[in-house]
Amino acid sequence: MSDDSLMELASTVEVEALGSGRPGPTVALPDDVAAVNREFAARGWSDGLPVIPPTEERVTAMLAGTSRNPLEVVGILPPRRGEATVHAIAVNAVMAGCLPAHMPVLIAAVRAIAHPEFNLSGVNATTHPVSLFLLVSGPVAAELGIHSGSGCFGPGFAANATLGRALRLIQLTVAGAWPGRGDRSTQATPAKLAFCAAENLDASPWPPFHTTRGFQPGQNAVTVFGCEGPHNIQDHGSNTASGIMLTIAGSMSQAGSNNILSRGSPVLAFGPEHAATVAAEGWSREDVQRYVFDNARYPLAELSDELFQVIQEHTEQGVPVPLFERDALAPIADNPESIHVIVAGGPGKHSSWFPTFGNMTRPVTMPVE
Repeated sequence: MSDDSLMELASTVEVEALGSGRPGPTVALPDDVAAVNREFAARGWSDGLPVIPPTEERVTAMLAGTSRNPLEVVGILPPRRGEATVHAIAVNAVMAGCLPAHMPVLIAAVRAIAHPEFNLSGVNATTHPVSLFLLVSGPVAAELGIHSGSGCFGPGFAANATLGRALRLIQLTVAGAWPGRGDRSTQATPAKLAFCAAENLDASPWPPFHTTRGFQPGQNAVTVFGCEGPHNIQDHGSNTASGIMLTIAGSMSQAGSNNILSRGSPVLAFGPEHAATVAAEGWSREDVQRYVFDNARYPLAELSDELFQVIQEHTEQGVPVPLFERDALAPIADNPESIHVIVAGGPGKHSSWFPTFGNMTRPVTMPVE
């Protein structure tokens, strides 16, 4: 995809005909946090963890973080076709523990998941354990304290946890993606609770990720991926780029991923130590993408006849590549550019990759305004 088309995608949200944006009736509840949480859980308005009651005063304070009209509809979110108004986003931001300064990031994230390229309807309807990974890029990430170092995909960092949680709460309360109903995931994943981070730019040998999406380094943007939680890639033995990349390619070519079934847009998150070793030998991000595309391939001969036939059927359904022979090696993406490379985390010879929901979703990048 060209830089021009990426910028067009990043600046345009095509949603279905928008509704009125009028909020629903308020609900009178006792001034008791425990009682409010019991009631919210019973109504399906929480993720199972305690929430901060979204009182009118708190929501008004949250809305101060944006100049947008509270009744503006940012997107229509399936499966319920709920109206994600600025007001509704603020309500969920309060519940998740966000700060008013988080509102522009959340609004951009909702714009991203509402875009047809993301295919939120499919993401919510699938039995695949797909979560929403919110990657925040640009100066705003540091300004908001979004963590990018050791443990960045886990607990302990308020901005990461609350932003990721707010986006999931919007899925539950606005989109209606409730487990077993609007969200059909067979087993789901803890990454569905909160999955948000920034790149470790201080440790990255490559330009910021959002520059690959048509943005300048100093611009602010969010990218939302429909993917699984991190799959660890451990290599404490290799001290060369070729050794580390061989391990990475082997790890990313796993039999049970949707990326073998229908390719897509997987994420490779280098740990800083692996990234430094690879880059020290002159590898660019584009070199990494090409190597992974060429080498992270699974031998179809090792799959069952039944699964091989399903892969052939998926290939026939509009994917412009030749049908595979039984002894072929199946790629995990349509092209090198569809493999998204970031650097995140702290010391340690670990990296990770995030399998995606295959070709049924595409990452979408939106500017933070």
